[in-house]
Amino acid sequence: MRIYMILSLAVLSLLLVCGCGGSEGAAEKARVGDTVRVHYTGRLGNGTVFDSSAGRDPLEFTIGQGSVIPGFEQAVIGMSLGELKTVQIPAEEAYGPHREDLYGVVARDEFPVDFELKIGQQLNLQSDDQVIQVTVVDVSAANVTLDFNHPLAGKDLFFDIQLVEIL
Repeated sequence: MRIYMILSLAVLSLLLVCGCGGSEGAAEKARVGDTVRVHYTGRLGNGTVFDSSAGRDPLEFTIGQGSVIPGFEQAVIGMSLGELKTVQIPAEEAYGPHREDLYGVVARDEFPVDFELKIGQQLNLQSDDQVIQVTVVDVSAANVTLDFNHPLAGKDLFFDIQLVEIL
């Protein structure tokens, strides 16, 4: 009888140490601090896809480090491996509202003479060690008005997200 109790205790201890006891069916969930990999498709309200990881490696990021938009991070928290979900992220939790104070006027002669500028055109400007994407909103003989807002600012975003891996 005593040997049976010792063996039972040893087996129970082993199960608890390996994490096998009492967790049948419990799936690992993404938490703040976890590095995760996800596949995603981002769409606008009209269904237009603006970005997707389809055909590429999954997006890898650490939850809580702010390397992706806040609403996207929040959507991933609590997801189980393999889970697929669709979320709507309001502009305030994505790229923020579209701000008129982020417009700037640049003299036309700052651009090469033969450089054709069109309203709606997106340009990449080099600033120190970063590239800033801007949109041309007005062109005159003397000036060019640029919108420094993120192209998705002011827009609610929809994402299909699948949690592929928790590292």
